[in-house]
Amino acid sequence: MNSFSYRNGVLHAEDASLESVAEKYGTPCYVYSRAALVSAFRAYSDAFSPRDHLVCYAVKANSNIAILNLFARMGSGFDIVSIGEMERVLKAGGDPARIVFSGVGKREDEMRAALSAGILCFNVESEGELERLDLVAKNMGKRASISFRVNPNVDAKTHPYISTGLRQNKFGIPYDDALRLYRKANAMENLAILGIDCHIGSQLTEIPPFVEALEKILLLVDELEKEGIALSHIDVGGGLGIRYREERPPEIADYAKALLEKLQGRPQKILLEPGRFLVGNAGILLTRLEYLKHGEEKHFAIVDCAMNDLMRPALYDAYHEIIPVKQNGGKGELCEIVGPVCETGDFLGHDRNLAARQGDLLAICSAGAYGMSMSSNYNSRPRAAEVLVDGASLHLVRERETISQLMAAEKLVP
Repeated sequence: MNSFSYRNGVLHAEDASLESVAEKYGTPCYVYSRAALVSAFRAYSDAFSPRDHLVCYAVKANSNIAILNLFARMGSGFDIVSIGEMERVLKAGGDPARIVFSGVGKREDEMRAALSAGILCFNVESEGELERLDLVAKNMGKRASISFRVNPNVDAKTHPYISTGLRQNKFGIPYDDALRLYRKANAMENLAILGIDCHIGSQLTEIPPFVEALEKILLLVDELEKEGIALSHIDVGGGLGIRYREERPPEIADYAKALLEKLQGRPQKILLEPGRFLVGNAGILLTRLEYLKHGEEKHFAIVDCAMNDLMRPALYDAYHEIIPVKQNGGKGELCEIVGPVCETGDFLGHDRNLAARQGDLLAICSAGAYGMSMSSNYNSRPRAAEVLVDGASLHLVRERETISQLMAAEKLVP
């Protein structure tokens, strides 16, 4: 569903002009479409409706509590990687019994807080974590429900920074160690084994790596059953990609069909951990063109957002389409679209043909995932406002930070 479209030459989010958003809330500003969020969640969940399943939204993709609340109201579970993300989910009305806790570096205080909250399970990612969790649960007089995140050594065919299922990656337990660690966990009095988990990466645009990983996981499930270790759920992870430029990710129905065929006849509940698919194309970053600067070798369009607002281009050399909010029909010129941060790596787009004038508004597309959640205050820049559009209604879901807020926790020394 494309909730961002031109009407009479002006880009709209649903029924709201992005010019009106900029006039009311300023720039830079993240703008999300409620209709797009709802449509993506329903499409994902409906695709797996033939099976008992739970969609656990990966909070790291976009952790705004308004978005979390929207998903919670649709019955979503949540995949978290920090106690801060858990607190966000709880504040947004999420059910702790639908939370899975992933991540390779869970601290003792995080384990205690998650156990106290009553989360569904921990996705354990190392033997050291297993031993620590057993001890924490014992000291609290509780049993911790666990699933092992197993690394199947499958090439996700994605950017190396977001590939998570190879031997050289830090994530999960090695495939060859899984049986031994399940046996060990089964003998621990303070742990209850619920399932198995596998997540091989993000922004995947082909189905075969998903299927290959699942096939290896199911071999483990069969081995565990032979040893009397019955699992109540199989977590197939997330990672399905979206279109930023020329990618052709599979349709959600084809992706679901491929996995469900492999799971046919198995009694376990299916857990899923989508992130980018649900929010990526539901958001844009609205920015204003401050200067056009003509250099000897390159021309530069300098905008008021920067790498601190949207890290993906600088971090991954990621591509985001950048379009004018108001179509002017003028002749474009090739330029670098850059921000004001003092880094040569502060760019939003290379060699873009842009027909725009100083003061014009631009929309950086497909910015709903890993945009605001990865933003920072580098160069003492306040983080952007966030607005959720619902039809013609605008809802400010995060106020723009102020410079005084940036310094509020800092102290002078005597």
